[in-house]
Amino acid sequence: MEKMRVAVVGYGGMGGWHVEHLLKSDVCELAGIYDIKEERCALATSRGIYAYPSYESLLADKTVELITVAIPNDVHEEVVIAALNAGKNVICEKPVTLSLESLDRMIAAAEKNGVRFSTHQNRRWDVDYLAMQKIHDSGEIGKVLNIESRIHGSRGIPSDWRGEREHGGGMLYDWGIHLIDQVMMVFGWAEIKSVYCICDNITNRVVDDGFRLDIVFTSGQRATIEVGTYNFIAMPRFYLRAEKGTALITDWREEAKVVKCKYWHENDVLPVKTAAGLTKTMAPRDDVTTETYSVAKPVSDVHDYYRHFVKAIREGCEQDVTYDQMRIDLKIILSAFKSAETGLPVEF
Repeated sequence: MEKMRVAVVGYGGMGGWHVEHLLKSDVCELAGIYDIKEERCALATSRGIYAYPSYESLLADKTVELITVAIPNDVHEEVVIAALNAGKNVICEKPVTLSLESLDRMIAAAEKNGVRFSTHQNRRWDVDYLAMQKIHDSGEIGKVLNIESRIHGSRGIPSDWRGEREHGGGMLYDWGIHLIDQVMMVFGWAEIKSVYCICDNITNRVVDDGFRLDIVFTSGQRATIEVGTYNFIAMPRFYLRAEKGTALITDWREEAKVVKCKYWHENDVLPVKTAAGLTKTMAPRDDVTTETYSVAKPVSDVHDYYRHFVKAIREGCEQDVTYDQMRIDLKIILSAFKSAETGLPVEF
């Protein structure tokens, strides 16, 4: 199959990441980049990468079938719609935009022009998430009751547009969109009952530099998503409780640990002595009633995102990140902001 010619708009951090992967792609060929900053265009040229002199010249290049947009969140819509109207397929970095109305305008432009539009949910290929998805889907420890997903760091928000409200900065938009998408994938895009969120403003008073988000599903299942940028001791990456056991991933570099309950009752539970007295409730389990095992890290290749999207364009099959999923992810974030402002849960 002939490779698809791709151009990247924005040659910053993620734009550079896309370029690096496209240069090694088996389904795409990098046509070039465009950036409003001359120094970034010069940097690309110095690396042997073609830099378009203007966005208009990029859009006029009939050999380019796909444009990847990696620029600040608040300017996604204008750039994306211009590309869609030029008949280009588009991948937009996350969050796709800052309002549902904006997203609907982008989707409408894609449908009007008969082209594909997607957002870059690359962390669907994270091995820690994939391990949790595997545990959930296997049913080995029964129906999942709740899942906790956390990312903790201690360096605050990067000192760029991510710390500025007008550009769509903050951790809900930056990391939250990824963790929300992963949790929704685990639960199969189940119906949501309510959203409750508390935001941190420890190192930045303008945007959230951390948050805790609780999602309650109509099934009674729950998810807790937390991002912190002022945590000098990190909590586990994933913690999952199910009807027949518990799963834990301490760090994305580690395998998942699972403890499965084989027998609920023990004949004799010996009380445990604690500093303040005795307890049977918290007496530890033994190997007779539980089984402990590890789940190996799944094999994953993040470039499958491009492979699958190119296939969707070429063959007309469904794309990985659907429009409905994009809407739900964004609606959860907007509901989380509303909850944080009011201090109340938001019915979904």
